[in-house]
Formats: sequence, structure tokens, C-alpha cells
Amino acid sequence: MQDQVTTHQAQEDARNEGILIWLNGRLVPKAQAMVSVYDSGFMLGDGVWEGLRLYNGTWAFLGEHMDRLFEAAKAIDLDIGMTRDEVISALLETQKANGMTTDAHARLMVTRGVKTRPFQHPSLSRQGPTVTIIMEHSKPSIPRPIRLATVPHIRGLPMTQDPKLNSHSKLNCILACIAAEKAGADEALMLDIHGFVNTTNACNFFIVRKGAVWTSTGDYCMNGITRQKVIDLCRENDIPVHERNFSLVDTYGADEAFLTGTFGAQTPVGEIDGRQIGTGDMGPVTLRLRTLYKALVEKESA
Repeated sequence: MQDQVTTHQAQEDARNEGILIWLNGRLVPKAQAMVSVYDSGFMLGDGVWEGLRLYNGTWAFLGEHMDRLFEAAKAIDLDIGMTRDEVISALLETQKANGMTTDAHARLMVTRGVKTRPFQHPSLSRQGPTVTIIMEHSKPSIPRPIRLATVPHIRGLPMTQDPKLNSHSKLNCILACIAAEKAGADEALMLDIHGFVNTTNACNFFIVRKGAVWTSTGDYCMNGITRQKVIDLCRENDIPVHERNFSLVDTYGADEAFLTGTFGAQTPVGEIDGRQIGTGDMGPVTLRLRTLYKALVEKESA
């Protein structure tokens, strides 16, 4: 079997051992960046987060990421305790303290904070939120197209845990990833409640058929910022694009498949459930979208 690959695989960088992490208003060394065992995030997965990427001194699509963070916090009735400008200032402070200019990834996390007793009720979180920013030197290093396996775990209905919410509670996706690895794949392809192809456990999923780009309706998956940028780029560059229901039959017969996410941008998929997709390598539409996306990021950071 080929070596395992992940969609967040990065080059090893020794500088990450000396990074400073922003934790509740202080910059602390990695080894000292600790939260209480009573923290709501540790205890219950009660929190929201954002992943951001630094290109040429600029955090790509920062406005959209801040919109999503504050919308998610409002959705779970969590007061971040900071204004939007203060969160951005903390991000920039962490970047400066770590001397980062490009090829860096930030994970900005907010939990409901430390609880007075180890139980579920949110009223027990009385000390204010826990806010942290982990920022690493991070250059994607994905040596080959990703292999996917369809798993029984689905993205559920919004009245259970809305899959559009970027919450700390990721157990459903982790179990999906474990099932895919047990099947000899790199990542899981997850269906929606109707059995249509939806997303992977960590990224949004696209196929290409006869020059047209297809992705799910977005009703049962994280509506990723990179996902939306790809849809917008298709529309702006006369590439047919459809947000629609489609099945595994449509997927197996695709000419190309790729994943989108903040970390890897557009990652080619070479195999699904043991079936080669197209040539098994990056296809021409995926390559074109990669080029268009790179130009968009360069324009953003100009």
C-alpha cells in the first residue's frame, strides 16, 4: 500500500518548536500554552474556530474569515469578548512576534471558557471565553493525489449539529477519517442524509465532468471560503459550475476530482473507493483553477 497522505501534510519546519502562541492576551512559548482541564473546549468541544493562511504578508480573505468566526460565535451564543478589530490586532501581533511573512497557517480558537464545575450547562462557564491563536510555519507538501473512501458516517441535519458550523466538536469527522484509513484511503468521502455526495471529513469536494465543475448543494457541509472562491472563479472565467445533488455513480465517472480548503487550496483526488478518477493525476480544469486561485491570492496580497 502507498504511504499515507493527509490533506494538511506540511514540510517539517524546525522553527515551529520556538513559536509563540497567543493565549488570552499574552504571547507564550509553545510549551507553556496550556488551558485548564475545566475549559469548555477541552471538556465538551464547546467552541468555534477559524483557519487562516498567510501569503506574502497578507492573511488571505481575512474579512470573510472574521465574518464566519463572529457569525458562528453568535450562533452558539458565545461572546468572544473582543471586537473584530481586536481579534485582527491579536492575529497581527502573533504574526509579528513569530517573524512570519508567508507560508504560515493560523488556527484561531474560541471556547466558552473555564467551567466552575465539570458539567454541561453553559451557565457554568463564568470566567469568560478562552481565545488562542496557534500560528505555524506551514508549507503544504502533498506528494500525490489524495485517495478517498466512502464511509457510512454522514453530515447530518442542521437541527442536530449544523454542518455549516465550524465548531470544536469534530468527532463525527474524525470517525469518518478513521474509517477511511481502515479502508486504505487518505480521507473520507461523506454523503448527505439523502445519499448524495457531500464533502470529505476535512475539505469540500468537487468533481469535473465534460469540462463542467460540480459540487454539492452546500446544505449539509461547511460552506468553505475556498469553496466559494472556486465557484466564483468558475463563474468569472466562463467555466460551467453547478451546486447540485449528485451520486457516487456520477463521481466514479468523473474526469477529475479535487478538494478545497484554506490549507491546501485545491488538492487533486486520484482515486475513490479503489476506482481511478480520470488519469489519476491532476486534471486540466483543476490545474486552471489552481492558477486562477493563485492569481486571486496574489491580487489580494498586492
